[in-house]
Amino acid sequence: MKRGFYIGRFQPYHNGHQSVLECIAEEVDEIIIGVGSAQLSHTIDNPFTAGERVLMITRALSLLGCPFYVIPIEDIKRNALWVAHVQSMTPPFDLCYSSNSLVVRLFNEANVKVQSPAMYERETHSGTEIRRRMLKGEPWKSLVPSSVVQVIKEIDGVGRLRQIAQAD
Repeated sequence: MKRGFYIGRFQPYHNGHQSVLECIAEEVDEIIIGVGSAQLSHTIDNPFTAGERVLMITRALSLLGCPFYVIPIEDIKRNALWVAHVQSMTPPFDLCYSSNSLVVRLFNEANVKVQSPAMYERETHSGTEIRRRMLKGEPWKSLVPSSVVQVIKEIDGVGRLRQIAQAD
């Protein structure tokens, strides 16, 4: 049994995440998906709750064909202990998938094997760009799975983002 770990903030979950997870699914028997910064929500950079992000991911991966677990992981303020914190919150895993330089470094220092998957059209498929488009009223729905569009509609995610972005 080979189990892989993939972490992201998923603010929101988008087609880049989907592409990476589809590739990971071909290499492992099970995937653990860590929803990072789980304690954050209702800000411009982190508008969605951990539960909403779990819903986005779960719906988008319903046809993945590989068992997966979605686990919210709150931040801790001590990077040297972060990998142990992650490992305490997840089932055991054999390797970590990440292209984030800090995550790669921390897992390497903890002697956990890391693979850096190719990023899918990173310029447009990023949470930052998608949130920017939502705020500006520009097209964004093609950058996320249709199930994520539905979740964002259900929770009035665009309305929330626009409201919290307003100045006093």
